[in-house]
Amino acid sequence: MSEAPSHAPEYRRRRFMNWFPLGLTYATFYMGRYNLNVASKTMMDLFHLSKAEFGIIATAGFWTYALSVMFNGPLADRIGGKKAILFGALGASLLNLVIGLLFLNGWNTKLIVGMSLLYAVNQYFQSFGALSVVKVNAPWFHVKERGVFGGIFGIMISGGYFLAMTVGGWILSSMAWYMVFLIPSAAIFAMYLVDLFLVKDTPKEAGFENFNTGDASSHEKDNAVPLKFGELMTRVFTNRVIVTLAVSEFCTGFVRQGLLLWFVPFLSEVHKIEHGGTLFTIATSGITVGGIVGGILCGYMSDKLFQSRRPPVAFIFYLLQIVSLFILGRTASPVVASFMIGVSCMWIFGVHGMLTGTASMDFGGTRAASTVAGLLDGVQYLASGLTGFLMGHYLDKWGWGSWTYMIMPFSLMGALLMTRLWNETPLRKPAPAEGTLEEHRPLVEDEA
Repeated sequence: MSEAPSHAPEYRRRRFMNWFPLGLTYATFYMGRYNLNVASKTMMDLFHLSKAEFGIIATAGFWTYALSVMFNGPLADRIGGKKAILFGALGASLLNLVIGLLFLNGWNTKLIVGMSLLYAVNQYFQSFGALSVVKVNAPWFHVKERGVFGGIFGIMISGGYFLAMTVGGWILSSMAWYMVFLIPSAAIFAMYLVDLFLVKDTPKEAGFENFNTGDASSHEKDNAVPLKFGELMTRVFTNRVIVTLAVSEFCTGFVRQGLLLWFVPFLSEVHKIEHGGTLFTIATSGITVGGIVGGILCGYMSDKLFQSRRPPVAFIFYLLQIVSLFILGRTASPVVASFMIGVSCMWIFGVHGMLTGTASMDFGGTRAASTVAGLLDGVQYLASGLTGFLMGHYLDKWGWGSWTYMIMPFSLMGALLMTRLWNETPLRKPAPAEGTLEEHRPLVEDEA
């Protein structure tokens, strides 16, 4: 694996001006996506929805996102990350505006069908977010810098949750509840304008030289030329490492949304913690702080302790998820419950940022970064869909005592999957499959 180049200060400053606006944009995407989560208890109370009925709306959005992100990954690889983020931002801004205006005007009929449709379309546009961030940043970061970028990606996600959950909670406690849709609409549009002028797809477009990033496509001839669709699909779906990562992200998706979709009604109904209160702010701020700490810690451990290998750190974090979720589900203390939301998110976001944000660039390479990110994010949201109507149904049936016990097995499965990839790096030839004589063909042969 090639060594990371020593970047000039001017390059680092320009790279910051590239990824920082993208990170803020992605954060506003989250504000316009997880506003549904923060408004969950309010909507169920206002419109007399059961958990299963509300879960239908969430599932419609999650599964639309899952399918969209898989199809839009190859699209973003062909059109470029900047065009993709601008298209997604305009659409997400418009859909949040429409939803907010409908509720402003007293919408209360056929809510489940109508809201499911609108939230699903919003999620279609939202699906361009992670793809664009990964696609744009792949040419700007060397493999040996990407563990740090995984931490940055986790911070982006955490900043989005701060806007959605903490700021959203303040909005709900002090303004009309539908403002949790209107304010994100304005924020996303503002970042669209910023990205239009600042973001560049490659260092060369910003006046610098492109360089060998050391990832899975770095040694290919014409690695700046987009791959044909058929070649792209073959490259991704015949790679054992990428397929295993996809299955592990399915587990991450169930854990992540199993916690985030339902923690607001859990805190309200079990611990009597409501929007605007101190303990609610501790819980929602904990998501942000925990996500930032987890992202940075995961990236640092990967690059410094495990020589840029991602699976060992993910394995550790999956096991820590089990411990924190067990404590969250068992505690009778509202203070401990509020605190454990953030602790759980530290381990969950660390894994998510590492696998979707970093491993997708590593093993997809610059030419397939968005496609691999789309696959990993997509299967994650397939699992997320199960936490909507299905988990809602069983929460109605079994109560909150079953909540975290439904989540923990997926953390265990994720940890076991990481043991299968323990020593994998982008240009390392994968180990032969069990029962075969031939080695798997690597994603890219090192032509040297």
